[in-house]
Amino acid sequence: MAPITEVEGRRLALSNLEKVLYPATGFTKGELLHYYATVAEVLLPHLRDRAVSFLRYPDGPDGQVFFTKNVPPGTPEWVTTAEVPRVEGPSRMVLVQDLPSLMWSANLVAEFHTHQWLVDTPDEADRIVFDLDPGAPASIVQCCEVALWLRERLARDGIEACAKTSGSKGLHLLAAVRGASSERVSEYARALAVEAEKDMPRLALHRMTRSLRPGKVFVDWSQNAARKTTAAPYTLRARPEPTVSAPVTWEEIEECRVPGRLDFHAVDIAPRIRDHGDLLAPLLDAAGAGTLP
Repeated sequence: MAPITEVEGRRLALSNLEKVLYPATGFTKGELLHYYATVAEVLLPHLRDRAVSFLRYPDGPDGQVFFTKNVPPGTPEWVTTAEVPRVEGPSRMVLVQDLPSLMWSANLVAEFHTHQWLVDTPDEADRIVFDLDPGAPASIVQCCEVALWLRERLARDGIEACAKTSGSKGLHLLAAVRGASSERVSEYARALAVEAEKDMPRLALHRMTRSLRPGKVFVDWSQNAARKTTAAPYTLRARPEPTVSAPVTWEEIEECRVPGRLDFHAVDIAPRIRDHGDLLAPLLDAAGAGTLP
């Protein structure tokens, strides 16, 4: 029988705590739950009021991996849910609003993915995102070069960019925006991706075409579409090791010369939070959000 614990007055059954999820490091489900409890203070503001899609991997990254978008069966009645627009019609999704909901969600063993809009205003994007994905032999080192170009280009339009690792091979650039639809943000992001390719033809690519990608960084602007989601800040990833989509400083990006420099695991995050706080806090400041030209 799963042990019962109480989190802020909510009773939770946390199962299989000794189960090894990441065989390469021996990282267990209990350690996964401890990680999320440790980073909750900085993670929850980036999840709050956003419909969450779960990329589940209950038997570890080597087992079955699948998306859960609708409210899962057995969801406690105290977990907040909301109806959200989808192409196939409205559906009900989970909102992770507080620590009990976070720990219940973490017990599912899942990555957290969110849209670039809030559930109360689905017609208006509040973030712009660029997913920088390197094609071998390019690596995160080349992603950093493209990120610095995009940071400067966004700044010319009055938009302040933040960065995090994808937790896999690349980087994510994010910025707070206001007053535009997801369609308009997508158009703007695509225009910047095209501009990046023209300015850095040997390094950047705005098209997904596989044959063009070796040695280049694909500037994926398409995740700004209203229907799409991106891995949330601080989420663990379903990778061979317990890597995290971790916020990074621009100094770290400028100084990145070897691929492993920006690899961050679960054990690395608490010390980084102590040292830096939440490096993505500007995304939560509506007053500082940029306006698209």
